[in-house]
Amino acid sequence: MIEIANFKTVKITDIVCDFNGTIAKDGVVLPEIKGLFEQLSKKYTLHVITADTFGSVHSQLKEYNTNIKVLSSDNHTKEKAQYVSTLGADNCIALGNGNNDKEMLRLAAIGISILGDEGCAKDALLSSDLTCKHIIEAFDLLLHTKRLVATLRR
Repeated sequence: MIEIANFKTVKITDIVCDFNGTIAKDGVVLPEIKGLFEQLSKKYTLHVITADTFGSVHSQLKEYNTNIKVLSSDNHTKEKAQYVSTLGADNCIALGNGNNDKEMLRLAAIGISILGDEGCAKDALLSSDLTCKHIIEAFDLLLHTKRLVATLRR
């Protein structure tokens, strides 16, 4: 349970991450992600949701303890939001950087936009509760939740 004064109290069970621009660059998982995923998977169920632009998500994440969802509809924004909703949005943290992440970021209990090498779309930024300049910083917030509390309390 994470109690954030004058914001909300949440019981997070699932973390939903976009792939490219969030935990990967040009279809390749960032080197720091594996160790962080191993730590996070002890506390949370991990999900990666992606359009799989580079066709590499399954090969890149084959050794990771994560659920992979490759988008199949013609409305990725809606499909990502539906995925978070199906998991139980009140128990999810969502992370992403693209326009198609905006609704899952807004819907999740806590939405974190990532301002990485690909940048961050305005709609993702405005739909999130907070922004991190790199995924490592965002994951550190989830491993050390008092940092998350310090940022979001009002």
